Amino acid sequence: LAPSHVTSVEAVAHLCDAEVDNLFQGSKEITFRPGQLTGGRFEFDVGTAGSISLVLQSCLVPAALSKSRVIMDIKGGTDVKWSMPFDYMQEVFVPQMQRYADIELKLVRRGFYPKGQGEVELKVKGKYTLENIDEAPPVRLGKQGHLMQIKGVSFASSELQEAEVAERQQRAARRALAKYDVPIQIRTEYCETASAGTGVVLWAIFSRDPDDIDVMNPIRLGADALGEKGKRAEVVGEEAAKKLIAEIEKGAAVDQHMCDNMIPFVALFGGKMKTSELTKHAKTNVYTVSKFLGERLEVDETKGLIKRV
Repeated sequence: LAPSHVTSVEAVAHLCDAEVDNLFQGSKEITFRPGQLTGGRFEFDVGTAGSISLVLQSCLVPAALSKSRVIMDIKGGTDVKWSMPFDYMQEVFVPQMQRYADIELKLVRRGFYPKGQGEVELKVKGKYTLENIDEAPPVRLGKQGHLMQIKGVSFASSELQEAEVAERQQRAARRALAKYDVPIQIRTEYCETASAGTGVVLWAIFSRDPDDIDVMNPIRLGADALGEKGKRAEVVGEEAAKKLIAEIEKGAAVDQHMCDNMIPFVALFGGKMKTSELTKHAKTNVYTVSKFLGERLEVDETKGLIKRV
């Protein structure tokens, strides 16, 4: 287990009053005995630039099904490799969760590798519990629909403002996305951080109705790219745009990174989703869910479809 994995288990344990054995960094096997779901205010520190989003992902299912309000303050890395950037979580993941809970996600401070020191606050008030889970609406993400607009954020540490890094990333992303005849809004942002860093997060917003966006059944695809030493700002912006274009062109309603995060919700609440690619993460999550809930998911890898049976 990595530090973010340990913190994730600790956080979920607090949310369901669990007993946990053998939980430490480097552990290969733990015992987790859950109790009753509970609410409350919790604070966690992943340490250095460990991923905050990994902890939040772990907590959303139990927090959404808790009878009491959950408030979490988590410190660590907000925009780091191999995990969901903060803005992706806020603009792509959280909108899907609003069906099942009222969720507020606030960025207090960005944290980049290696020092981290970022901070995020999460507030969750569930709409359903385990007692009335059958009343919850199913996931309906079978069709991509009509592309309505593309939004994004290009961000960088304050010390990079003189070099106009955020603006250069933004312009490169806009150029690559110019072929789409829809509004494109990519804001720029500079922030005080413990370690220097940059990034671009983009999201495409779709709707089944060409005249209106259905906020209750959002269809959003996301993509991102992070800067690093020696990587030009223009490359970062173009990389994020090309990733988003690839997702759009595949015609799916769920991008490859969102898919594995949605699998527990399809299993719990029913419905279906069409993804651009069934990754190893997604396949692993389908297998894991089956160990807890039984064989209730049907996967058509050729069509990229996952549905509750």
